[in-house]
Amino acid sequence: MTIFSVQSTIFSRASVVLLSSNGFKRFSFASSFSSSAVYSPPLPKMKKRRYPIVSAVDIGGVTIARNDVVRDDDPTNNVPDSIFSKLGMQLHRRDKHPIGILKNAIYNYFDSNYAKKFEKFEDLSPIVTTKQNFDDVLVPADHVSRSLNDTYYVDSQTVLRCHTSAHQAELLRKGHRRFLVTGDVYRRDSIDSTHYPVFHQMEGFCVFSPEDWNESGKDSTLYAAEDLKKCLEGLARHLFGSVEMRWVDTYFPFTNPSFELEIYFKEDWLEVLGCGVTEQVILKQSGLENNVAWAFGLGLERLAMVLFDIPDIRFFWTSDERFTSQFGKGELGVKFKPYSKYPPCYKDISFWISDSFTENNFCEVVRGIAGDLVEELKLIDQFTNKKGMTSHCYRIVFRSMERSLTDEEVNDLQSKVRDEVQKKLNVELR
Repeated sequence: MTIFSVQSTIFSRASVVLLSSNGFKRFSFASSFSSSAVYSPPLPKMKKRRYPIVSAVDIGGVTIARNDVVRDDDPTNNVPDSIFSKLGMQLHRRDKHPIGILKNAIYNYFDSNYAKKFEKFEDLSPIVTTKQNFDDVLVPADHVSRSLNDTYYVDSQTVLRCHTSAHQAELLRKGHRRFLVTGDVYRRDSIDSTHYPVFHQMEGFCVFSPEDWNESGKDSTLYAAEDLKKCLEGLARHLFGSVEMRWVDTYFPFTNPSFELEIYFKEDWLEVLGCGVTEQVILKQSGLENNVAWAFGLGLERLAMVLFDIPDIRFFWTSDERFTSQFGKGELGVKFKPYSKYPPCYKDISFWISDSFTENNFCEVVRGIAGDLVEELKLIDQFTNKKGMTSHCYRIVFRSMERSLTDEEVNDLQSKVRDEVQKKLNVELR
């Protein structure tokens, strides 16, 4: 399930997400599920700038207007223009892009080993209901992933999917039993070289009927778990070659038992994905109470960064030919050759925070102003004074991957950040 992945589908962004993120270990299978739930108020509307206003995008032949997604009249809406502009880009459908190359390599594995038994879906709309995104995959009502701090809401009942598992229930109800779902997913997140508010996930789902496991003489759950592990071990070898692997028991709300697959790669253990045997209640809700199923989820960016030696997640979104020309259709694992790295510019900002302050909201403000010119945002100091007021000091690293930034440009960005932070986040600058 994509729910499986955080910067793991829910499974993982690591797993990157079914399991993401931009692993689920926040939402995760490696990705995104977190043990505590905290309500965060919506980020106040900001003036849209730096991003040209895109009036509409086309997804799967359906035109989606900006006003359908970016709504200034809805207090729950927290989708900025910078995110709306990404809706129609679908990097996973570009055969010469690292994300598309990796997706096709996974497709080839399933086509070769399962005689095209797995249906493929890759143009489903990323705009889904909260029921699809959360309820259908058993995300608790008080789970942190439902917060406006973590998820992009179009309105109170509609979100930009956080994982591809959001389509699981509808596909099962339509009669699909073995499928792969690939797509762009959205999560409000931190700013660094491995996190981005938009990333791509793939989840796999496979349903078995009683005759499948009865012939094996095994318990249905054991049968599904063994089939799942065999499938994913084969996929790992297909992508990484002959590597050492290990299975780690874990917990996900939508599978039981649940596992994470790790491989020993470049002298370290790397989490590849999250997976498990689907909870029976999910199958029962789709009219499959007499069946058993497995699901897995993985984050394409995370694996692509490893396989192609890509050091910064922002590269996936560049149109710079020095990057795009390095990759060709079907060329899995071509190593990225770095080109001129432009100098960074460091700017610090300190302020007294309020009870409503969250770092994700701060990241949204900075991204809304600087876009991909911001490389990292890091808390470098904090303290609480005798009056009980807490101060945070953040270091913002500005760096373009395509050109040198001027002092005037960076100073202007920093000035705008200071203005917006004070106005929109209810903080007091120091």
